[in-house]
Amino acid sequence: MDEEVEESRVTLAQVAETAGVSISTVSKVLNGRQDVSALTRLKVERLLELHGYRRTSRGAPEAPLIEIVFHELDAIWAMELILGVEKVAKEIGASVVLTESGTRHSPGTEWIEGVLRRRPLGVVLVFSALPHEFKQQLRSRSIPFVIIDPAGDPETDVPSVGSANWSGGLAATRHLIELGHRRVGIITGPEDMMCSLARLDGFRSAMTTAGIDIDPALIAFGDFHVEGGYEQAMRMLGGPDRPTAIFAGSDLQAIGVLEAAGAHGLRTPADLSVVGYDDVAVAQWSRPALTTVRQPLRRMAEEACRMILRLRAAPATTSTTRMELATSLVIRRSTAPPS
Repeated sequence: MDEEVEESRVTLAQVAETAGVSISTVSKVLNGRQDVSALTRLKVERLLELHGYRRTSRGAPEAPLIEIVFHELDAIWAMELILGVEKVAKEIGASVVLTESGTRHSPGTEWIEGVLRRRPLGVVLVFSALPHEFKQQLRSRSIPFVIIDPAGDPETDVPSVGSANWSGGLAATRHLIELGHRRVGIITGPEDMMCSLARLDGFRSAMTTAGIDIDPALIAFGDFHVEGGYEQAMRMLGGPDRPTAIFAGSDLQAIGVLEAAGAHGLRTPADLSVVGYDDVAVAQWSRPALTTVRQPLRRMAEEACRMILRLRAAPATTSTTRMELATSLVIRRSTAPPS
């Protein structure tokens, strides 16, 4: 029989009776087994949460692990987040588990069974959302979780660490305006991500406050990758009234803009100023070195881990914590007054 049944036989028996299922079914839910129907799992999870069920200390000891989950481990900014998690894990004598799962919005269903089996100290999720069922399962096993959220605005019951995307977009655009640019384009991220829209709103606020008309043809949504920046910049720079500056929603997209400028025979920054976003390592090594908005990715990861430790100590008082860190503009050689 699974260990939860041995640890809390009476409580689980009451839950099983109320749910109209067997004790072994309740145990399967607690152990993250997938051979339980979604409706039954939801009913049991709600009852467990209602009764405040938590594992006792007599079970198998928790692994000294902190798990970080991405939808793409090869993202150029992933290493910054990993280094932040590793710093805090080292301080407490824990190891780090890296997992790739799901889409940019949420981890996949195949992930939850593994994390419940590993029972780490906590989970850092690089997504903008977490399905309700996953939240219930993690909470029933007393596994705290925090979303590192460069992507959106998580639900209020999800602890998260984010950054000031609107302020970042505002600062990038103001810098270009102060240099004298009036034809300014923006290639933000995917349209279904809150951070993309926040950076776009910052751009619009800077332009409107400066009394500059915004040309809809100079607003584009990319994919945060080089290809997206390149394709959208090729379109913008190929028109009859091209921009003199482009704000790209990521450093990778900014690299794509630099490539497109070269394809059109334009020099950066003499003919086209370019601003990126994130300040990952490639920004300072591009040619020319990128002016960019620094998103404190490593510190975001550190704060997410420290939040997990606080959640473990006092889950009831910190379960809805939201932390937003400041961004800052880093000026390098890819921006200059228009010629």
